[in-house]
Order: sequence, then structure tokens, then C-alpha cells
Amino acid sequence: QAQLVESGGGLVQPGGSLRLSCAASGSILRIRAMGWYRQAPGKQRELVASITRGGNTNYADSVKGRFTISRDNAKNAMYLQMNSLKPEDTAVYYCNADIMGYDTRTNNYWGQGTQVTVSS
Repeated sequence: QAQLVESGGGLVQPGGSLRLSCAASGSILRIRAMGWYRQAPGKQRELVASITRGGNTNYADSVKGRFTISRDNAKNAMYLQMNSLKPEDTAVYYCNADIMGYDTRTNNYWGQGTQVTVSS
């Protein structure tokens, strides 16, 4: 089993920045694809950005040019730099990862989420 823990959420004014972190721990042989998702009240969870182990990235149109996803394979960590934040970015942000354990099975994991609120 593995665990994902997010950190870095909070309250920020429109136009501000936040940096989210996701730390993976537990039975980890290799982390494959990772991604950040978000869910606003009354809305479905949506993909914000994803990154392969090799560093290829993909972004939702709504965050392109403002958010940057990155990862540190040596630290089993992933980050989301969020700039020029807008009120519509307000949501709970979740870390997601495909993790191969020592039994060589790959399972999908979710973190518990971290709240991001953009408001003046």
C-alpha cells in the first residue's frame, strides 16, 4: 500500500500564487503517471494537469499558461505551481498517482485533498 499526502493549500487573493505539493510514501517501487485534479462545490472532479514519469505534461485549457506541474522522482513528490489565480480556481485539489508496489502490481491512489480558496 502507498499513501499520497497533499499540502500547500490555503486562502489567496485573486492574482496571487500558491504551490501545492504531493508526497508519496509506503510500498513504492515506481511511480508512473501523476496528476492533479480538483473539485469545486456542486461540480464534478476534473483533471487540472498530469505528468508522466519522463516529464511529459498535459494541462486543462483553463489553467494553461498559469499553472505548472512538476515532479521529483527521487523524492516521490509532485508539485503544482499556481500563478495568476482566479476565483474560479477555488476547489479541493487532489493528488493522483499510478504506483507500482514491491509486489509489482500497479494501483491508482488518491490523496485526501487540500482546499484552495481564491477570494478577496
